[in-house]
Amino acid sequence: MNPVTYQERHIGPNASETSAMLKAIGVSSLDELIKRTVPQGIRSPKPLDVGPALTEREHLDNMRALGAKNKVFRSYIGLGYSGTILPPPIQRNIFENPGWYTAYTPYQAEISQGRLEALLNFQTMVSDLTGLPIANASLLDEGTAIAEAMHMLYAARPKELTNAHKFFADKGLYPQNIDVLRTRCGPIGVELVIGDAKDFDPNAGYFGLALQYPAADGSANDYSAIVAKAKAAGVRTAVCADLLSLVLLSPPGEWGADVCVGNSQRFGVPMGYGGPHAAFFCTTDEFKRLLPGRIIGVSQDRRGRQGLRMALQTREQHIRRDKATSNICTAQALLAVMAGMYAVYHGPDGLKRIANNVHGFAHRAAEGAKSLGYTLASGSYFDTITLVGVKDAKKLKDATEKRGINLRYEGDRVSIAFDETVRSQDVEDVLAALAEAIGGNVNAASSNGTSVPVAVELKRKSDFLTHQVFNAHHTELELQRYIKRLENKDFSLMHGMIPLGSCTMKLNAASTLLPLTWPEWANIHPFAPVEQTGGYQEVFNQLSDALAKATGFTAVSLQPNSGAQGEYAGLLVIRAYHEARGDHKRTVSLIPSSAHGTNPASAVMAGMQVVVVKADEEGHVDVADLKAKAEQYKDTLSCLMITYPSTHGVYEETIKDITATIHANGGLVYMDGANMNAQVGLTSPGEIGADVCHLNLHKTFAIPHGGGGPGMGPICVNDKLKPFLPGHPVIKTGGEKAVPAVSSAPWGSSLILLISYGYIKMLGGVGLTDSTRYAILNANYIKAKLEKHYPILYVGSEGMVAHEMILDCRDFKRAAGIDVSDIAKRLMDYGFHAPTVSFPVAETLMVEPTESEAKAELDRFIEAMIGIRHEIAELENGKADKTDNVLKMAPHTNEEVCGDNWSHPYSREKAAFPVSVNREWKYWPTVSRVDNAYGDRNLVCVCPPIEEYMTVEA
Repeated sequence: MNPVTYQERHIGPNASETSAMLKAIGVSSLDELIKRTVPQGIRSPKPLDVGPALTEREHLDNMRALGAKNKVFRSYIGLGYSGTILPPPIQRNIFENPGWYTAYTPYQAEISQGRLEALLNFQTMVSDLTGLPIANASLLDEGTAIAEAMHMLYAARPKELTNAHKFFADKGLYPQNIDVLRTRCGPIGVELVIGDAKDFDPNAGYFGLALQYPAADGSANDYSAIVAKAKAAGVRTAVCADLLSLVLLSPPGEWGADVCVGNSQRFGVPMGYGGPHAAFFCTTDEFKRLLPGRIIGVSQDRRGRQGLRMALQTREQHIRRDKATSNICTAQALLAVMAGMYAVYHGPDGLKRIANNVHGFAHRAAEGAKSLGYTLASGSYFDTITLVGVKDAKKLKDATEKRGINLRYEGDRVSIAFDETVRSQDVEDVLAALAEAIGGNVNAASSNGTSVPVAVELKRKSDFLTHQVFNAHHTELELQRYIKRLENKDFSLMHGMIPLGSCTMKLNAASTLLPLTWPEWANIHPFAPVEQTGGYQEVFNQLSDALAKATGFTAVSLQPNSGAQGEYAGLLVIRAYHEARGDHKRTVSLIPSSAHGTNPASAVMAGMQVVVVKADEEGHVDVADLKAKAEQYKDTLSCLMITYPSTHGVYEETIKDITATIHANGGLVYMDGANMNAQVGLTSPGEIGADVCHLNLHKTFAIPHGGGGPGMGPICVNDKLKPFLPGHPVIKTGGEKAVPAVSSAPWGSSLILLISYGYIKMLGGVGLTDSTRYAILNANYIKAKLEKHYPILYVGSEGMVAHEMILDCRDFKRAAGIDVSDIAKRLMDYGFHAPTVSFPVAETLMVEPTESEAKAELDRFIEAMIGIRHEIAELENGKADKTDNVLKMAPHTNEEVCGDNWSHPYSREKAAFPVSVNREWKYWPTVSRVDNAYGDRNLVCVCPPIEEYMTVEA
């Protein structure tokens, strides 16, 4: 038997293409290329052993078998996670559609207009429901979001509260929210106080207040007086809100909240044992320039048409670095798109129907429980009721679990949280269990889900979702057409290579994604009893073992749900290690000047002082400067943060000397795993001397980027750091001396861990190593073909690059008036997404082809880049107009090219069809070059009628 392997489907070049590419590079074999690229001193002495490779069929059979070990109960546990119904047209046309999930973050606005519009819908939805005017395009989870709110309010304290360092969290917050707040407050010197909001004294040194609405026990409270008292003292309020409840309850923005955060999961996104889900973050206009994460804003293009783009991008960490108040560098874009489209599909009336049904079922359960003799914690609720003084919770637990139902138990308190999946019989089953536990009989009252009015002072009176987009697509056909219309405006891996350096846009195999919608994986609550999640636990154990072997470490935390959160978690365990040894003064973090901007931001958030290490002329870490600073700060040195291979795309041969220097001076080494695609199977962080690294599973291990998220950032550590791995307040995880939670769910975005699990299982050790080898082959092939046309900024000692390279475009500005953004926009006309622009060096392009691209696609990109170089030469030689040329005017839309008026000195054909390869099929940008500055001056981040914002004066 000779089955087709997954490796054949994943790796682009075949044998004959590989031979031709090696010849172009000037080496005789792949082995010779690796020998000349990867320093021998860091090479792994033995092959990577993660088990044999499975075929795609074997993998899917394995996932069915593992899934059968998960017990899918009806979980009415609540705490921010609810059963939901994912509308089939959204499942089929977005969640399972590579046109949506393989797109990249919309930094290149002109080829991202569909995603940007969908995210603008999400922002509008949460702004309307919360009653606050400024919303971002999502955050990682609710716990992270309230922590971000705390940090933002701390940074924005009014002058009269300069000495206020206390943040009050009402005891009604979800336990995971409190734990993530605890994690984030300590390192930055904020004292977290937990108590009853009714007793809150805003004049006792506080700068902020956090409330849960409704509270963890389900009670819907009127907080307006408390918020008014806080506001009078200059104290700002952040509210964690249930988004669906705001359909019926008065929104926080209307009773004085400054910030409102929460989770949009129940808007059609599966629970997935914890994620991924899109958190939301809304605030007042006062904080729009401090808002963490990404904001989608409205602007205009060079022809005066509407153009959307990411607004206020100067807040990005690679610019603010250690001055940033947040390290958030990603979003949950795909999940935000789904949640926003759920609101588009249902509209305001549909959401009211869902909310009223949920509330009605809660009311039926409450009345039935009272008739049985149970006592309610509160008579005011939305979807969750809590029974207090329950005499035998164990008997109740047995009665519910034998019916396949999970409730939440805390001593003699039992909470029951209903959702849109609930039907009348489900409520009757809950009541039957309640009756059985006390030997009673259920009242035979009707349970038709009819709602009852909420208290007058809490009832929502304002309209929401009035924009046309939420009132025009309620049939499946209309919704599908709308989704397809937006999809057609976007560039994804389905259109062509996305050669972004450091972002690793490789194949996201369908076979790894298929299980994500299977109910045995998708419909499990993150706080379900662990014994019900046998399949997930096996995946976690096997995946952790493989990641540990790939990194050369011994223990793993899967909790961080983004790369930046992985950085932060890695630094927290380093901090905890030093403190456990009594080294409280070790707070200095050495960071190379070329590091990702999230590195210094994460270090500051972890309570560290950033000291920058220089780079030499070749782009390497200046070892002399590093040694001098390590010696200078030897008594206070906490760690070094380093990326390997370097952000400049080369393997630094001095890496072991660098890590040994840090250890000799009492510090530890954190390795940024952004470039693990050039390490797996050939070397490892453990072998080069690191103590901890994070892994971007959405890069190296093939989780889709999802148009800007989801991501996952697990950390791998050695034995000395293992005891400090993050814990969780609800489900036990982490080490014996665990730091508090860094994410809301115990294992972060568990559902998408299945993707990386499948990727590793189907490649095996040999396939994973070959993926690294072919990533290096593809990069060096592009280098060999382009180095006569573009200077390659940095190379290794034998003239090779790692898995990525930097094309130096700095001289074009002087010689031709062309900057790197002009090249990025012109690539759209050629049918490509641009490489990484101006990072890590200004006016350069960082190119990473990945192992998934075949030679034909690489050649197409090479032809495009050479074509653009010739167009630059026309400017250098005076053959093209300096201001009106194909580069400065790029990209060109079909509307402009087909219009009656054509005023450019170059031809329409040259604008639209610069090379032969894009004539048979062409991707057309839907807007001309977007004016970012205009949009930042006139910030609009919701969906107003077009006439309201296009008339604003610049």
